Amino acid sequence: MNIISNSENETIELGKKIATKLKKGMVVVLSGDLGSGKTKLTEGILTYFGLENEISSPTFTIVNEYYTENLNIYHFDVYRLTDIDEFYAIGGEEYFEKGACIIEWGELIEEALPQNYVKINFWRDNENESIRNINIENIGNVDFNI
Repeated sequence: MNIISNSENETIELGKKIATKLKKGMVVVLSGDLGSGKTKLTEGILTYFGLENEISSPTFTIVNEYYTENLNIYHFDVYRLTDIDEFYAIGGEEYFEKGACIIEWGELIEEALPQNYVKINFWRDNENESIRNINIENIGNVDFNI
């Protein structure tokens, strides 16, 4: 599924739509260059759950944990990991079944990912800085549509 976002607000709204489909055990991998929209999409997901006042980038903590009445959400940023062993050392794969996981830069730990996940790729438009091209792909046996 290909989507064009014309602004940060549209990317946040897309995150809210994605949030309506999240459930325990779901892993969503966000891939794209710095500033391509990964964190804005995550902001939309967390806003849907009423967590807009708790949003922070996990860049230095690797994972932020959010708890809602119906779903635990684990937001990873694995960009600063030196290798996949660091992900295993923090027990990263143990989070997969505890709630919904959103993993920025997840392609860096691809071999640790479960067989089934949703991959969302982001690209900046070369002609308009505000536009993002977003591709949502089901990996494995996942039936995720918005």
